Amino acid sequence: MPQESSGGVDSSSVSLRLCRVFRDSPAGRGWRRSREIELGPRSLGFAALGFLTLVPLLIVVSAADPDQGRGFAQWLGDGLGVSSAAREEVGKLFARPGQVLQTTTAFSLAALAVFGLSFGAAVQSGYERIWELSPARWYARWRHVLWLAVLVGTLYLTATTTLWRHSPAGTLAAALSAVLFFWWSQQMLLGGRIAWSALLPGAVVSALGLLGLRVFSRLVFSPLIASSAVTYGPFGTVLVVQSWLVGVGVVVYGGALAGRLLHEELLRVAQAMKQRAGRQQS
Repeated sequence: MPQESSGGVDSSSVSLRLCRVFRDSPAGRGWRRSREIELGPRSLGFAALGFLTLVPLLIVVSAADPDQGRGFAQWLGDGLGVSSAAREEVGKLFARPGQVLQTTTAFSLAALAVFGLSFGAAVQSGYERIWELSPARWYARWRHVLWLAVLVGTLYLTATTTLWRHSPAGTLAAALSAVLFFWWSQQMLLGGRIAWSALLPGAVVSALGLLGLRVFSRLVFSPLIASSAVTYGPFGTVLVVQSWLVGVGVVVYGGALAGRLLHEELLRVAQAMKQRAGRQQS
């Protein structure tokens, strides 16, 4: 009866050990959890809802202060981190701030508010899946209203303030503001069911993820906008902006998931060190 060579057995056992090590590692757990929470489809849903509801809302918010702000196109160009030529293509998609205010109606604002609450509910559902919590009660929908109001205020300050674009101190303040917003957003949308200390790593990772996405946008989306505009016209720019929103969704959900894994890993390390110290004393 033929026998398998020792080299084949050794390589197979090494592969099994490597698979076992990866499965038990934080990266392996993160991969499994990302599949369980459906990170990809949720990010696509985030992009669709964001483009349908958040983009029109941001246009109105950015147009609220036409003297200081430069409109939503300028804000989006800063968020994408793209070149001047790409910003011009993005600017062609949107009306000027004055035109936005003149054509905005009470009905459109009400529709944006309703859709914005649905957007908040989608983000809350993602956070609940990440922390394996049951859905919140129906009377907790007021949290969506408060979260949307704070989001609008934060985006208003971001769109109408130019100091953070020109100084290291302003950039640091913007980064700290992002950490605070993600930290508070998780606590608010989860209804205080998770401790603040457990949510802090996710807020930090999400803020760092936005910074990384901005660098990626400058390297990839900036030339892609220019080429897509030539090939597909304004629709090509829309596709790139939609792709960027998918990246934002990955940062929002993936950052919270990575924060939970990091928190659990820190607890495990702290517990192991405590047990080791106890054994040394005994």
